[in-house]
Amino acid sequence: MDKQRATNVVMHESLITRQDREILAGHRAFTLWFTGLSASGKSTLAVQVEKALYKRGLRTYILDGDNVRHGLNKNLGFSPDDRQENIRRLAEVAKLFRDAGIINLTAFISPYIQERELARSLSTGDDFLEVFVDCPLAVCEQRDPKGMYQKARLGIIKEYTGISAPYEVPPNPEIHLRTDLMSIEECTQSIMEYIISQDLIPL
Repeated sequence: MDKQRATNVVMHESLITRQDREILAGHRAFTLWFTGLSASGKSTLAVQVEKALYKRGLRTYILDGDNVRHGLNKNLGFSPDDRQENIRRLAEVAKLFRDAGIINLTAFISPYIQERELARSLSTGDDFLEVFVDCPLAVCEQRDPKGMYQKARLGIIKEYTGISAPYEVPPNPEIHLRTDLMSIEECTQSIMEYIISQDLIPL
């Protein structure tokens, strides 16, 4: 059944702009979009990068895939359609955080190129950085902190990314990290060096 959509919704402009908020914060707003298999290190890395940014006095917020499914997206499952709607909503939230002048770090599997490109399309250009947290499936399965891969292998969990559902590798991410070969500290340093080189945060 098609959902009825409102036809009388009008955008309201604020007197305070994103640029005003960025000036107040003292830095630009942007999104670090972490993508990769489950247990590749997305959330762990996002936490460490946020810590490094916070120590510099920058305004930050993490949007974690598991966390948002407890509230905003608790009505969504893991079918392809629900996965796409999950990312669509989160892409819009990331956009709102940018408009608020906040650096946001998103940690979702976001397995499909199309949905990641949708998230990018909501940005203004250089304020969306795709971070491919690259880790071989075998290593992710060895880590498997929540036992999800084992359940997927047994057929208990259906449509699990990397096992019974696809993961589409980013063709041109701004940042590509091999978390099976690099430490969390090395990965964090690589991200910080990149965003400094792009003049996204002050030295």
